[in-house]
Amino acid sequence: MYEIPRLIDVNAKSKLIRDKDKLLIIGRCVEIEHLGILNKYIEQGYAVLSVCLEAEHVNMVGFKLASILARNDFSEVTILTVDGSMHCTQLHWMVEEVFKIMRPASIKRKHIVIYKGRECLIDEKTVKISRFLYRIQKLLRNREDR
Repeated sequence: MYEIPRLIDVNAKSKLIRDKDKLLIIGRCVEIEHLGILNKYIEQGYAVLSVCLEAEHVNMVGFKLASILARNDFSEVTILTVDGSMHCTQLHWMVEEVFKIMRPASIKRKHIVIYKGRECLIDEKTVKISRFLYRIQKLLRNREDR
């Protein structure tokens, strides 16, 4: 049913990704649920790997991603998931954590969620803040106080 290789299964220097400039990491369900959106990235030449954090542990995927980034020369890593999935949200957080640890300044990253069938670019700061429930509560309270 699925054709996109799982990130956890590919060799860190796999021929599937090594000659590509951009890496797209998708939530596994994107391939089935939003193939039209995914195909736009494939047509643009992205190396595409899938992740399902319902089936794979975030720490294992993060370590594997770090290994991949250390061995390849990507100019961009983009994460494409369905908005609202608690597992997909972890994928965005995991990528930010990997970048925080590795500090690969030369690699641009983009976070995109699919909301009501449309792509929405999410700021890195939004991804970071979304990990902290107290900060979100404080932002919402400040908004309600107006």
